[in-house]
Parts: sequence; structure tokens; C-alpha cells
Amino acid sequence: MPELRKDPIIGRWVIISTERGKRPTDFQEQREKKKGGFCPFCPGNEHTTPPEIIANRNETPPNGTGWSLRVVPNKFPALQIEGDLEKTGEGIFDRMNGIGAHEVIIETPNHEDTLSTISLHIVEDVLWAYQKRMTDLRNDPRLQYALVFKNEGSAAGASLEHTHSQLIALPIVPKLVREEIDGAKQHYDFKERCIFCDIISQEMEEGTRIISENRGYISLSPFAPRSPFETWILPKKHDSSFENVYQDKYKDLAEILSSTLKRIDKALSNPPYNYMIHTSSFSDPINEFYHWHIEIVPKLTKIAGFEWGSGFYINPTSPEEAARFLREAKIET
Repeated sequence: MPELRKDPIIGRWVIISTERGKRPTDFQEQREKKKGGFCPFCPGNEHTTPPEIIANRNETPPNGTGWSLRVVPNKFPALQIEGDLEKTGEGIFDRMNGIGAHEVIIETPNHEDTLSTISLHIVEDVLWAYQKRMTDLRNDPRLQYALVFKNEGSAAGASLEHTHSQLIALPIVPKLVREEIDGAKQHYDFKERCIFCDIISQEMEEGTRIISENRGYISLSPFAPRSPFETWILPKKHDSSFENVYQDKYKDLAEILSSTLKRIDKALSNPPYNYMIHTSSFSDPINEFYHWHIEIVPKLTKIAGFEWGSGFYINPTSPEEAARFLREAKIET
């Protein structure tokens, strides 16, 4: 029968409704093919993007060919870096100028590649690019948070099919992240332990929702997932901020991120997906209660009236079944 599950961090309820008939194989649809055509992210078209912020190059001049990774400002930014916040109030309403940063991480020059098909050292370079940009933006006193996210596939919101990630730095901490931070702080104040560390310990003991692990990281299906095959990647040892990860740990992270995406591609026939890095705010980068992590959400179901109206999510696949299906996916390493 259907089951209600409560997320232990923010208290959000989800409905695990396996009787709705969605088994893992039901999500395998015709994979989205890349259409090609003109692409501003491909080599030779560097002049069509804003000037690069950083790039990995083979001794070639900026803003030309010869790169393996580029970070550029978004040509159509959600927020702009120039100006002052100028916070104002109009009765009960608050507003401020749209100050922030919006950047694009072009992960590879090869139009046909994805983050799951490129080599591990390039995945590691992508993670290092995230770290460098977050660390730099943390020095801007106007900004409080940087969200790294990836939309893979048009159904997941990608307007360009060349694989890339984005970073938006904000003058406020996003509401969902604030709810996680507050929930983790309440748990720590009560038990003097990180709730994410407690989750990792319990999941490793039970094993039913573990997908894979390596020396430094664990990949799992959360207890109360919003959608089928939602997957989290977390450092095994407590770490509050992504940008504070030690150099040798990014290699392990690249390995488990790559293998997890390969498992999702294999099991679900290359679905569109979103992933997000949730980390501590710029003002509190080192603490004992919050635990940075990556959330991967394949785009397999639609949010409709019930979800918008109630805040509940209906998930037709249990996390235990999803984890088993991903564990058993045969991938090349």
C-alpha cells in the first residue's frame, strides 16, 4: 500500500506510491538525441560568448581554441555583478537590486560528450572549476551563497545541448538551502551530532539504499525522495563546505560522480536530469552541523496540481528499489 515518508532534515513529507505501477523499467524511454547545428560552446565559436573568466588551456591565448574547459559569464544572466544591493521596503514588501553572478562552466570542447562519458581527470577539472569560482565569489561582501547546478537535456531545462554546468551567486541564502541548514542546526543543538553524518551511518549499516561508495564518498537513495531515482552523493567524513574539500578528495568525488551518472544513464537510458551542490553559506563555511552534498534528480515525473498545492511529492518508485536497480547496473569503469 502507499506509504508516507518524512524527510528527517527539513520535515518534508513524500508519498511513496508504488501501486501507481512505475517500475524502474517503465522510465526507459527513447533517449534524447543531440541535434547539432551552430553551438556557441564549441571550439571556434569562442567569440560568441562573453570573455572567459578562467580556462584550462594548452598555452594558447584566452578566448580562442586550444582549451579543455572554460568558465564564462552567462550571456543572458539572471543577476548582474555590477551595482549595489539597495535594499528597500514598501510596506510589507521587500525588494533589492538583482545583484549576483551567473556563470557557465563549459565542461568539454567535444559537443557529443556528457559528464558521464568524459574521462575522470576532466570530471575532476570540472569540480576544481566549481571550487575556484565559489572561493573567488565568496570574497564579494554583497554575496551570501553560490549554487552550482547542472541541467542535462532539454526536458531538464537545458537551452543548449553542449554539456555544461552553471553557477549563480546570490545576495541571500536560497530558501530550500536555509531550510536544510536550519533543520541540521536543530538536530545538532538537540543531539550534538550532524544529521547528515547520522544518516550516512544508518544507511551504511542498513545497506538497502546504498548505491555505491569509495574511499571518501557515498552515493545513496534518500529515505524520502521527491522523485524516482533521486540520488545523493555525500562525503563520508563531516565536511560543511564544498569549496573547502582537500585536493586529494576531488579525485574520489570525480570517480563516484562519474560512476553514479553512468549508472543512471545505463539503468534509465540516458534520462534528462538536474543536479545541485548544496553547501554552507559564505558567512559560515566551517561548522559542525551542516554537511555539503550533491543531489541528482532525473527528470522522470511531472510536478502537477497536487504537488504545487500541497508541497507533497508523489514518487511511484521506492528508494530501496531504485538503489537496487542502480547497484545492479553494469557500467564500464
